[in-house]
Parts: sequence; C-alpha cells; structure tokens
Amino acid sequence: MERQDRQDLGAGALSTSSRPIETDALIIGAGPVGLFQAFQLGLLEISCHIVDALPRAGGQCVELYGDKPIYDIPGTPVTTGRGLVESLLQQIAPFKPQFHLGEQVATLARQDDGRLLLGTNKGSAFLARTVFIAAGVGAFVPKRIAVEGIERLADTRLVYHPDALDSFAGQTVVVNGGDDAALETALALIPIAKQVTLLHRRDVFQAGDATVAALRERIAAGTMRLAVGQPVGFDDAQLHIATPDAQTVALPFDALIGCLGISPRLGAIADWGLDLVRKQVPVDTEKYETRERGVFAVGDINTYPGKKKLIVCGFHEATLAAWGATTIVFPDKSIPLQYTTTSTRLHTLLGVDH
Repeated sequence: MERQDRQDLGAGALSTSSRPIETDALIIGAGPVGLFQAFQLGLLEISCHIVDALPRAGGQCVELYGDKPIYDIPGTPVTTGRGLVESLLQQIAPFKPQFHLGEQVATLARQDDGRLLLGTNKGSAFLARTVFIAAGVGAFVPKRIAVEGIERLADTRLVYHPDALDSFAGQTVVVNGGDDAALETALALIPIAKQVTLLHRRDVFQAGDATVAALRERIAAGTMRLAVGQPVGFDDAQLHIATPDAQTVALPFDALIGCLGISPRLGAIADWGLDLVRKQVPVDTEKYETRERGVFAVGDINTYPGKKKLIVCGFHEATLAAWGATTIVFPDKSIPLQYTTTSTRLHTLLGVDH
C-alpha cells in the first residue's frame, strides 16, 4: 500500500466535504466476529467504529440463518443466528461502538503519519490507526430487482429490506420476494399500508410453514393480494408484470420493497494490495495482521495454514488481533493481561456493580 500522495486504493470517490472521523480502530463488517472484535478492543480501551453494507448488524448470521439453531458456541448449548447477534450487541453495549450501517468501505489510503484514511460509498470518511476486516466472504448486499431503469427510484419509492415500515403508512405497497423476509414484511405492512401486494415468480414460497399459513389466511380474507410473475417494466404509477401464462398485467404501486435475498460482494477489498489467495486475505497467526501494518483480517475473510471457517475460530482471531493493535494504538505503553473475573478496571469498563 503506497501513501496517499502516490496512490488511492479502491473504487469510489472519497468525500472531502466533511472532516474525517478519527478513531483508534475501524471494523469493516458487523457480523458476529466483527461484533466480538469490538468487545475485545473495548476491553483494551481501544475505541472503534463499525461499518457494514447491510442496514442492520448481524451479517450472514442473521440474514442467512437467523432462526436456525447453532450448537457450537462455547458455554451456549443452543442459540440462533439472531440470538447470538443480540447477545453480542448486549455484550459490547458498555463500550458504545459507533455503527455506520448501509455503507460500504470503498477506498483505503495510507497517510504520512501512518494512519489509514478510508472512505465509504455514502461519503463518510474515517482516519483510523488500525483497521479490522471482518467482512466474512464479502459485503452482503441486497439482490436487485432486474428491471431496466428501476434503480432511479432507489431511496424514494424503491427500498430493499427496510428496517422500519412506518414510512409506508397509507401507501399502495408491492413486496417482491418469496422467502421469510418478504412474507414477514408483507404481513407486517397490513395494518400500516393502504394496500399490500406480495409479488413472487411463482405461488410457492421459501418460508416457514407458519409464515406461509399466515400469508394464505390473509390472502383468503382479502387483506392482502398475491401477484404471480416477474417485474419487467414500470411507469410512474404501475409496475408491469409478466405472468407465467405469458400475459402482461399492470400492478399499481406507490412503493416497491425488494426482498430477494442478499449476496456477497468482495468489492474494493480486492483492490487494496493485500495479495488475496482465492478471494481471502493472508494473515499471520500471531496477530492476524495482513501484509499491511495496522490492517488486520479476522473471520471467514482471512486465510492461513490450518484455517477453519468457524465462528469460534473467528472469536479467537479477534482476540489476538485486538492485542496486536495495542502496539500501534499505545506504542509507548505496556498493556497488562487482565481477567474479567478479577480486574476492577475491566469491571468499571463493563459497568459491573461491585
């Protein structure tokens, strides 16, 4: 990685309209390993910000198997992806990490003082002493509706996987998708929207039995519509649907919600000069640092001899990576090893009552 005056790495323009956010550490990825990275940094009194492409924390753990059981988390006989993330968020709460969700880190450049300047696709900028790539197999981004020109409606009448639904009050809403997220979104909109239509390519769904049963019940009661087909065009008032019997029908809409799942994109990380091996970042096994000083990689994004893609392994990597960062964040300070069972300092940081 060369200095900024010689090279800008990655794609996307860095906003110069605002002063960069200065931080000890920037974590790229808010999945379980990224969240535990924030916890380990917090124990060492290293402040951090967290960036993730998704609009919520959790990464693939929530998006792909949020309600499926997980049996290999130490001390936790069984949990779910969603349950694990909720516990991790509770665990890191005392350290107050700052989240920047719905953003992808696009640029990375070394500064003259050794710090790293990073910019996102939304114009945010960070000046960090250390960077932790916890991006799993890449940034998970929503799969897009494949209709020419429809992205011009983005953030106005077209949204993907929204968190809050209150903004759709009184509107005619079309939800495109057939999995749990799509059905649950459509069902939740019934008391909010003027009219709700679920649009899916066929009358078969990739969702839980109870969710599908609830959907069928609402359709039979007339409180929700089902449209079977694929969107092929649109105008200001209508979405044009190609049906399985080769007809084209018009579906009125004020807002369109895409719930077509998510897919990983390695994105700008591939352009950061980290000598990727099969789309993974090589690291040492002492600090889980990459070939670039101060840039660490933990979880599924990294590779080293004997690597196993398990959450518990990512937790171990995050622990050693946090300790590796101390020599950069506190270059003139010896950091003692402390235990949460006995350290009054750690109890204070964690807000533990004595």
